[in-house]
Amino acid sequence: MTVLGFWLLVGVALAGWIFGLPRRWLLAALAAVWTVIEMAHMAGWGAAFGGSARGWLVAGGLAGLVLAYRAGLARLRSRAVPAPVPVPADPGVTDAELDRYARHLVLREIGGPGQMRLRDARILVVGAGGLGAPVCLYLAAAGVGRITIADDDTVSLSNLQRQVIFRSDQRGQGKAQTAAAAMHALNPHVAVTPVPRRITDADIDLIAQHDLVLDGTDSFAAREAINRACVTARVPLIAGAIAQWEGQVTLYDPARGGPCLACLFPTAPAPGLAPPCAEAGVIGPLPGVVGSMMALEAIKHLTGAGQGLRGRMLIFDGLYGESRMIGTARRPDCPVCGSGLEGRAERS
Repeated sequence: MTVLGFWLLVGVALAGWIFGLPRRWLLAALAAVWTVIEMAHMAGWGAAFGGSARGWLVAGGLAGLVLAYRAGLARLRSRAVPAPVPVPADPGVTDAELDRYARHLVLREIGGPGQMRLRDARILVVGAGGLGAPVCLYLAAAGVGRITIADDDTVSLSNLQRQVIFRSDQRGQGKAQTAAAAMHALNPHVAVTPVPRRITDADIDLIAQHDLVLDGTDSFAAREAINRACVTARVPLIAGAIAQWEGQVTLYDPARGGPCLACLFPTAPAPGLAPPCAEAGVIGPLPGVVGSMMALEAIKHLTGAGQGLRGRMLIFDGLYGESRMIGTARRPDCPVCGSGLEGRAERS
């Protein structure tokens, strides 16, 4: 009896693994092949695939139960609030840290006090993709004491053109956990907590545990949810965005007089007007440039060095090698931050 159907499924799975297809696409392809085989048996011409309609139906049902069980476990894990990383008693600055941060220590804008502020800081990085990769690496290298990295995606082959924190042999692994391991390997003095799920507007308590949030997500819905949670928690938000050859960075901080995302972009863009990178494309080094700017602004914000981007937006054009700065302002009628914050902002 031929087992063509079995080897067809094996071939599809192997091709998906070789070409680095996202897990959901691979499962969809396998489900489509199984459906074709089952329909062929029901129509009376499935002998070429082997087995029987009942046999294939039972096999598909068992596979579906296994996948549903794994999805349920993943959902339960995603809802769990990560346990806080225990912070050991301060042993003082070690010789290794003095050597590691020597180039910071000689900067008069940072020096010893600024480096200690970085070590005591708590940062939440949302998204470990193109923007999150340089953000994570540079903040870990800079010695930011506690970093939480949140991302629900897994590493795929198409990520590696720009997400330089990952390697080819890490395909299929969770981005949050993989990025956390890379950050710890870069700087063991930094405590990193991976959160393998999305951050939503319900994560106010999680956000309130941090001094600063950096948003590297690539959809308006995700950015809007993070902005709402940060406004409610009164935590500053550094946001970056990229598309094709251009990127932008700004600081949303309505609790201290700056605008929030909804002040500048009150409604979602029309369909097709701001497509994601997967549709519009993006030049590989651009996330590195914009993500590095985000990390730089985070270090400035935490140490008090220079002038930050509250009330300003930096726009970078990689195709023509130009950058420009535009002013931004809070809207009193903003539906997210326009009511109830005036007095609190003045008292901050």
